[in-house]
Amino acid sequence: MPLVRPLASDENKEVVELARFFNETLGFCPNSVLTMQRRPAIAKAFINLNMAVMANDGRVNAEQKRLIGYITSANTGCRYCEAHTILAAQRYGGTDERLENIWNFRASTLYTAAEKAAFEFALAASSVPNAVDDNIAKALHNYWDDGEIVEILAVISLFGYLNRWNDSMGTTMEDGAVEAGEQLLQATDWSRGKHK
Repeated sequence: MPLVRPLASDENKEVVELARFFNETLGFCPNSVLTMQRRPAIAKAFINLNMAVMANDGRVNAEQKRLIGYITSANTGCRYCEAHTILAAQRYGGTDERLENIWNFRASTLYTAAEKAAFEFALAASSVPNAVDDNIAKALHNYWDDGEIVEILAVISLFGYLNRWNDSMGTTMEDGAVEAGEQLLQATDWSRGKHK
């Protein structure tokens, strides 16, 4: 049971309008957002931040951003966000092969050197204590410009917020996310955990 129950999806008209963004991304509005709408200003600010961070205006594409979010969430242990990000990565073109091999990214030819640098950065930046060092920074700068690095860190930071929110809240996981986790994360130790 969640710490605070989500409200109905039609509770706040302004939130409903903004939350349509998630219908494209996930196919449903996440319960985390439905809980945030108990304070509509928080829900609206979060949705706007999410749309800005996940926009596809440059070389860091939608699938890559979701894989960065997945790595961040798995590294921090947020089962809720793992299922959501892997589902979104698939919806944005991630092949089964890329999704199934994400934890072998270092040795795999399925990922570019630029992606590998971003994934290493995601692991280091989402670690506690933070593990970003000169080698990780140098590798990142070899493949991404300053604006792209800001985008990548924005994804990591967004999911840092969501990881804390959903794990602390014990957010109830939606059926679509559960199905994605069970289907796409079979090779990992994923379970829905406390998100029932």
